[in-house]
Amino acid sequence: MNDRKPRRRRRSRNGFLDILNGLLSLLVLGLLVAGGVVLYGASQFYGDGPLQEETTFRVEAGSGLSSLAPRLEEQGLISNQYIFQVGSRLAELPGTIKQGDFRIPAGASMADILNELTTGNPIRYAVVIPEGWTSWEVIQRLNDDTNIVGEISTLPPEGSILPGSYDYVPGETRQAVLDRMQEAMKTELAATWEARDPDLPLETPEELLVLASIVEKETGVASERPQVAAVFVNRLREGMRLQSDPTIIYGITKGQSRLDRGIRRSEIEAETPYNTYQIDGLPPTPIANPGVEALKAVANPDAHDYLYFVAKGATPSEGHVFAETYAEHQDNVAQYRRIAAEAAAQAEADAEAARQALEAEEASEATP
Repeated sequence: MNDRKPRRRRRSRNGFLDILNGLLSLLVLGLLVAGGVVLYGASQFYGDGPLQEETTFRVEAGSGLSSLAPRLEEQGLISNQYIFQVGSRLAELPGTIKQGDFRIPAGASMADILNELTTGNPIRYAVVIPEGWTSWEVIQRLNDDTNIVGEISTLPPEGSILPGSYDYVPGETRQAVLDRMQEAMKTELAATWEARDPDLPLETPEELLVLASIVEKETGVASERPQVAAVFVNRLREGMRLQSDPTIIYGITKGQSRLDRGIRRSEIEAETPYNTYQIDGLPPTPIANPGVEALKAVANPDAHDYLYFVAKGATPSEGHVFAETYAEHQDNVAQYRRIAAEAAAQAEADAEAARQALEAEEASEATP
């Protein structure tokens, strides 16, 4: 019996060691497996991604890792959405996820993509509104831009939009973009009114806006705006009618089409709210959306005594010639008509020469 008892104790000690060794083996194996998983995950997170060529990825407003990761995998930008989510949280986001379209280069790693979506610059999208466009034209441009959404149910008031370039994020609403345009006009008009010449014959910012829209439509030469503005200001001071052709045109089209023809005598003589040949003072509303320079030109016009102007040549880029008296103006008008007639004759001659050249070419081709 004395021989058996020690043998039992040896087996007990050996069993304990066996269990301990087993546990240690399992722990080491677990550490190795965990380490392998971590190394694999890290290689997937920081290694080259599966994307074969540069692409654009869109992040909608309010998107987070849980919604972006499946889309990134679905679109072939990453290999595993779960590794991307875990890796992003362990690596900590460099910043908040931005909204917009991002360029993702070929082979971008998950880390690269995360960095681009949080610290990169989204692709710039903008809608550009030229000076002198009507509100109807602005809405057409907004509606034609497929990167923005929603509808604008009401045509904004004429003159309420400040022309310029407006950045937006794809998926933003058209109304939101329009709101920024209108807020910009309110701000600019208020600042311009504050900085105006105190002797202007204008009572309100709205009157300044109306006159600026007429100046904007009268000349396409930026340097002429203060001169043209001064002519109209001088006329208002003298109690003369503005006699602006663009106001007649707006009364006909309401800014929703182009006239594409000359103004008829009957239209000049028609008594409408916008016909400044027939009404005293300003029309009831702006006839377009004037830009910053037109607003400033009216607020601080040139100091001169001109009361008349007429086109200098056959093209708008040639600008205008100005006169203080009606007699001088008539001479300038006669000169303009001669130039216009010569330009029309030259255009007809060029057209006839082109017709003859075409006929000669067709005749030579028909000859066997």
